[in-house]
Amino acid sequence: MMMASLSLCADELVLDVWPKGQVPGEVANEPESEVKRDDGFQRITNVSRPTLTLFQTKLDPENPAPVLIVCPGGGYRYTVVDKEGSQIAKRFNQAGIMALVLKYRTPNNRDGALQDVQRAIRIARANASQWGGDPERIGVIGFSAGGHVAARSSHQFAQPAYASLDQIDDISCRPDFVILVYPAYLNDKQGGVSTDLDLEADIPPTLIIHSEDDKTHVVGSKIYSRALIKAGKHHTFKLYATGGHGYGLHSEGEARAWPDAAVEWLRDSNLIR
Repeated sequence: MMMASLSLCADELVLDVWPKGQVPGEVANEPESEVKRDDGFQRITNVSRPTLTLFQTKLDPENPAPVLIVCPGGGYRYTVVDKEGSQIAKRFNQAGIMALVLKYRTPNNRDGALQDVQRAIRIARANASQWGGDPERIGVIGFSAGGHVAARSSHQFAQPAYASLDQIDDISCRPDFVILVYPAYLNDKQGGVSTDLDLEADIPPTLIIHSEDDKTHVVGSKIYSRALIKAGKHHTFKLYATGGHGYGLHSEGEARAWPDAAVEWLRDSNLIR
């Protein structure tokens, strides 16, 4: 059923999110490039060709794997495709979860990122069975700005963010679960939830992970958690004392426990069988 083009890169399957020449909305004007930092992690900006990279897990024909779409962070300026992308995918592979790293459009293209994640969910659901995955257990995990992308995907699925292109767009883009790791931009800075989140939506089971010492963004997670409680939505909030922000799998604080906690939550939610 897949209509997006694909290629093999090393031992990984890389898929275009959109058919060639049919990316909706805005794209970057500059060539795709790396943003250099001294920490050794890879940051990609000026993304005009969104892609999904498949990281396969050990397959069990009797038990199709859940599929997790990974949305790296980067303040919508870039995406940190290894620290909050491929490394995360491989960690969840160890728990029997198939993963797809989404390289969504940057810079400063929130509408494009939402379009990209909606299409990514549909692609995952369309192809899950042939990959050995479960089309009824498609989740999204996001970090920082990627957490905002993931949260929006769990709210804004009833109204597609782009016009239908092909039969893939007939498939539901509602994720079956979401994991938000030190998410950004969840509050409106006036004590309420961001206006791009709809608490009346059929929000899927949600895990929020944050640290008290993330001074910039933890308030948004607290406000969002309280709003989910008030709205009667199923969710869990793991709040660690220390960890900071932007650590991926490299926290030296209490938040280093989050990957195991996330896997435990998936098991408790019957999302890992």
